[in-house]
Amino acid sequence: MKRTRMHWLIVFILVLSAFLTACSSNDKAGTNKKEGSSVETSNKPQDGGTLVYALDSQPKGLFNWTFYEDAVDHEVLEFFDENLIDYDEHLKAQPHIASWTTEDNKVFKFTIKKGVKWHNGDELSVKDWEFALYTIANKDYEGSRFENVRNIVGAQDYRDGKTDKIEGIKVIDDYNIEITFDKARVNNLDNLWTYPMNRNAFKGIEVKDMLNSEVVRTKPVGLGPFKVTKVVPGESIEMERFDDYFGGKPHIEKVVIKVIDPSLSVGELKNGTLDMTSFHPSIIDQVKALDNVEAITYPGVSYYYVGFRLGTWDGEKNVMNEPKYQDKKLREAMYYAINREEWVKAFFFGVGKPVNRPIPSNHWIAADQKELKQYKYDPNKAKKLLDEAGYKDVNGDGYREDPNGKEFVINFSHYATQNPTFEARAKALAQYWEEVGLKTKLTMTDVNLYYDLLDKADKSMEVFFGGWSTGADPDPTPLWGSKYLWNYPRWVNEESDKLLDQALDISVVGTDNEKRKNLYVEWQKLFMEELPILPITELEETMAVSKRVQGVKFDVSGYNRPHEWWIKQ
Repeated sequence: MKRTRMHWLIVFILVLSAFLTACSSNDKAGTNKKEGSSVETSNKPQDGGTLVYALDSQPKGLFNWTFYEDAVDHEVLEFFDENLIDYDEHLKAQPHIASWTTEDNKVFKFTIKKGVKWHNGDELSVKDWEFALYTIANKDYEGSRFENVRNIVGAQDYRDGKTDKIEGIKVIDDYNIEITFDKARVNNLDNLWTYPMNRNAFKGIEVKDMLNSEVVRTKPVGLGPFKVTKVVPGESIEMERFDDYFGGKPHIEKVVIKVIDPSLSVGELKNGTLDMTSFHPSIIDQVKALDNVEAITYPGVSYYYVGFRLGTWDGEKNVMNEPKYQDKKLREAMYYAINREEWVKAFFFGVGKPVNRPIPSNHWIAADQKELKQYKYDPNKAKKLLDEAGYKDVNGDGYREDPNGKEFVINFSHYATQNPTFEARAKALAQYWEEVGLKTKLTMTDVNLYYDLLDKADKSMEVFFGGWSTGADPDPTPLWGSKYLWNYPRWVNEESDKLLDQALDISVVGTDNEKRKNLYVEWQKLFMEELPILPITELEETMAVSKRVQGVKFDVSGYNRPHEWWIKQ
């Protein structure tokens, strides 16, 4: 017997009421960092104190930029390691440790600052960056960053074992390096991997063994304002101030990052035993009610979607060979069946809004939603499309069979953490589909396994809830290009690839951002016609910060570097 939406709304309220002592989440779509908001006073910064920062789920413990995979490890890395370049509030690349010049967007000459120290006392050299690029290009590298190296001249040949040298990487001296790409592109810099690895710390470790080495797992060496002193896997990371930080001596003496059950976070914030944590929108009113805490919201670049398994990953490219969801009318019907306004209001508490494209509104390439095909909630239209596609209730049980008269079940997956709102919102989506006659089976999968299954194009992931933070470079190619691993639906479309390539081609767009945006708008129109995914919502970011923590600033690029923060004594 089908249940109404009122049923899941009541169930959700009951679940939430039991949970609202506090609820946080691992619900960040990807790597986020700083118009935004700030927590500061006019008082002069004070030195000393310990900052306690909470993670809402266990980190995987891959504490090196070259190997990390999820947002939780990213939160840890932000405290103790550095990118060579930075991004401003408009997500434009800015000099940081490295500066650069280029005359043609193909050959780049980089210079790094002298005297920048690693936590083990080594001075940073461009050879550390070269080491990272070679590690990623190595055939035994197990991470997912090769796309950030692939376009360097000779990188693919090195990976394939055809050469022992990457032709496009030329070290001039310890502070200068030249990198040549296979062709001029608008975003060669934005797409380039710009995180070095301390080559002495990894000395003697084969690439195939790096992922599980101490220097990645428990004794990482970084360039950032704090250095790691102790790692308790799955529980906590302790750090101390790094006095030789190139950006200036940090004010805060120690940082303790620990995993806290989301049901305890509001209580710890209130008691002053927790200083800072991201949190799920479901508790924003509770955080706002705390006298000693600021509830910060700032512009995000995250969006969430429902994806379809349209094919497989053959190790090199996507192959669109899975028939179950190939019928576009089926995908359209499932989209029209979702009341996004209702769903977003119920589960994202004022910090989310429905989105009609795979580009967040805060990115400059985002098309006006009015230019795109609209899929407003219309269950009658959903039913009509299903009828036209041959999905009809043959046996009278209230659910539709497939066009061949066989049982049809949507096998829907959602990631699971300690946050019970996730299962409630997943059940709500399933209920929308059941209301138009599509039987749906929900599977909640541990978040630490979930994206591994998607990476491997596991057959169990037929229809899945996913999300991304799109980062500084708005180019959608790494997520939706036919040859890219993170194209989880395994969508292959020649016209899509053509538009994405043209938007990066200097000979087509030059340096004219308006020309580039126009191509991305055309791509978004195509995407929303083809519907390899169903974009659902985009979010602002949320962070709770104790009022004793000063100098924290936020904008669309994330937060400012922690060496600028200080604790009111």
